[in-house]
Amino acid sequence: MTTHTIDVISGDGIGQEVVPAATSCVDAACATTGTTIRWRHRDWGSERYRRHGAMMPSDGLDQLRDGDGILLGAVGAPDIPDDVTLWGLLIPIRRTFLQYVNLRPLRILPGVQSPLRNPGRLDMVIVRENCEGEYGEIGGRSYRGRPEEMAVQEAVFTRLGIERVARYAVELAEQRAGRLVSATKSNGIVHTMPFWDQVVEEVAGTAPSVALEKVLVDALAARMVLHPDSVDVIVASNLFGDILSDLAAALAGSIGVAPSANLNPPREFPSMFEPVHGSAPDIAGQGVANPVGQLWASALMLEHLGESQAAAVLMSAFEGALADGTRTRDLGGRASTQEFTQAVLDRIAGGATNPAGRAR
Repeated sequence: MTTHTIDVISGDGIGQEVVPAATSCVDAACATTGTTIRWRHRDWGSERYRRHGAMMPSDGLDQLRDGDGILLGAVGAPDIPDDVTLWGLLIPIRRTFLQYVNLRPLRILPGVQSPLRNPGRLDMVIVRENCEGEYGEIGGRSYRGRPEEMAVQEAVFTRLGIERVARYAVELAEQRAGRLVSATKSNGIVHTMPFWDQVVEEVAGTAPSVALEKVLVDALAARMVLHPDSVDVIVASNLFGDILSDLAAALAGSIGVAPSANLNPPREFPSMFEPVHGSAPDIAGQGVANPVGQLWASALMLEHLGESQAAAVLMSAFEGALADGTRTRDLGGRASTQEFTQAVLDRIAGGATNPAGRAR
């Protein structure tokens, strides 16, 4: 029997509802394969910030370091600035553990309606650079409260950072359809984006079977809406990948279904898995949150751990529940979080399978 140690951070808002739903379903899926997950629950988030002035303990990163992975819900609260919640928990984990790939697969799930009139084959993966780019710490503000108040934020792109995320995207494209789109804005951002284009092209040139396109990010956003089946794998900078993946989630039916994997591909450090959606304080505590994004992120986690069979069981179960018409209200249904979770657990217990079940 294999045992994996996973740190659980439910965080804020609906994270407190969808994470317990996911851990129960992961336990059930793993039980079918003889795998055990040892959960280490961390009460980190905005409530801890209110009590102690910090989102996590000063040695929090050290506490996570010896784990096999991290399952995160969501962080964010209306009464705490977003830069405090994100830079106090999420971003330090990503950067300290060199989780330089943010993997966001999206496709239209069974029983889910896309808002597009003709979505075609919407099945794409966005590979987002996760440690540098536009989300940097270099900069500052001056003359606060005066008419000449100013803010400066520097974007940092390194050859190493671009090469490693591009290499991951190229290898993924080789496994899929052999098509890679690089999101750029080199017609307007005159230093970092031409450098991005150059390095991505160099890396893609080592894989003759991969056809690379560089597409301006605004045109790519329009293309994703008008011709979603023309896009398979996208590699993008931190900011562009963040925006495009939320757009892709909306095209797939709801941001509530979208998963995210923060990966350290060399496996030198634990990777972290989370849904794309935020803490959604407007619906928190009502029992109506969609757990699919958290479930899909958990399936990505199981695949990363080498538990492909358990991942397929979990994917099959929640896809089957959706196909049977069990959906939360963001997908046009009436099921509560608990009702959807129970439908997934019932399918796992009953051994129902769906051949389409796959994490990517």
